[in-house]
Amino acid sequence: MKSICKKISFLSDNFLLRGILHIPTVEKCPVVIGSHGLLSSSNSPKQIELARRCNDFGIAFFRFDHRGCGKSQGVFKEVTSLDARRTDILSAIETIHGQGYIGSRIGLFGSSMGGAACISAAGSTKIDSMVVSAAPLRSRIIKRPDEKEDKVEYKKLSFDISGKLSGINNILIFHGDADQVVPFSNALELYEKAEDSKKLIIQENGDHLMSNKAHQKEFINEAGLWFKNGLVA
Repeated sequence: MKSICKKISFLSDNFLLRGILHIPTVEKCPVVIGSHGLLSSSNSPKQIELARRCNDFGIAFFRFDHRGCGKSQGVFKEVTSLDARRTDILSAIETIHGQGYIGSRIGLFGSSMGGAACISAAGSTKIDSMVVSAAPLRSRIIKRPDEKEDKVEYKKLSFDISGKLSGINNILIFHGDADQVVPFSNALELYEKAEDSKKLIIQENGDHLMSNKAHQKEFINEAGLWFKNGLVA
């Protein structure tokens, strides 16, 4: 299906955030909002490829840079927290819903911390479908590659969303069982506590970045179908 890309800027707590909306040639189409990982950006290969797949199914996809990341305003170490990213997602939803050519049905996709942010945001607004990959439920279990750096920089990143999972539904969960950054047990707990409908895909020997090409292909196929079934009437 043909699609176009439109640059969109919006405010979140007075920070100017920038993103790209991938729009299929379908009137009043549903939309998926993407939330990238802690040290990533909206140029994540997973998001770009998932945007293409969603467009194939008549679903728009908005990928944006959180505050302090990519082309958006803010100093990363000063403005990054789970609450801030949750607010960014809610601001993005409000902005995209304001586009006259976008319908009312909405999905969320989040990778790593983006997954935690999506789960947190889902408690404040109606979400019709969600896909998360390697999402942490507690900040203290994350094994960061830069552990030796000043831990004060991560003080704002402290969070625990494990008590907010009972209202989560229509969620597809991906996690590699060899993830050395966010333990696989997070996916098991999320699946157990979430409500129906839900699905867990365990990627054998899968790492945190989903570097295995077969796993990437599986992700795009399964996530695309999940959003199609959850968002397209």
